[in-house]
Amino acid sequence: MKNKQLEIACFNLESAVIAQQNGANRVELCADIRSGGTTPDFEIVKAVRVALTIDLYVMIRPRGGDFVCTDAEFQQMKKAIESFKKIKVDGFVFGILKEDGSVNTEQNSALVALAQPYSCTFHRAFDVVKNREESLEAIIACGFTTILTSGQQKDVVEGIAVLSELVQKANSRIVVMPGGGLRSTNIALLKEKTGAHFYHSSAIIDQSETANGTEISALKNELGVVQNAI
Repeated sequence: MKNKQLEIACFNLESAVIAQQNGANRVELCADIRSGGTTPDFEIVKAVRVALTIDLYVMIRPRGGDFVCTDAEFQQMKKAIESFKKIKVDGFVFGILKEDGSVNTEQNSALVALAQPYSCTFHRAFDVVKNREESLEAIIACGFTTILTSGQQKDVVEGIAVLSELVQKANSRIVVMPGGGLRSTNIALLKEKTGAHFYHSSAIIDQSETANGTEISALKNELGVVQNAI
């Protein structure tokens, strides 16, 4: 069995370095914590890429608010992916919906194709889709490798039943990554109840925008190390 993995959502270079130093497996880099994350500045991504040896995924989201894209915003997203590919990030995080709350398969598929050979995570736009089973299948069909979700609730603890259901329905075709209010105090419960492989947290425990190293270490400790069977 593989070890459980931890991704830390970071909003600055300092957090990314703290994440790496304290055992995170991957960083998701974003801007604008108040809106839930938007596309970060190119120069900041460049600096983080130089600082990290662990995987770096970059949020591609032109603005906060809903997840429906205008043509201009879609072009903006394409340009951002093309730019970040040049500095060899490891993956991208985005998610586009239609006005009716379904997955925009055309736009998402185009961005996943553009991102190749890098992997893509469908972010918490999933938490507002109208039909989660149809959306799960659509996201898999688009070529995403991961879905970041709180189980369509305000946090992962409230969404634990849905998260468990999603992990089962995904059946290893895509990684279902619990995120949203995930902390060292509840990650063991999530691990037990969902059986998920990858977990996502900002590890911010105060009013700052900086990850807490002790919290990251605690998250990793709670995940534990799965030993290979002899």
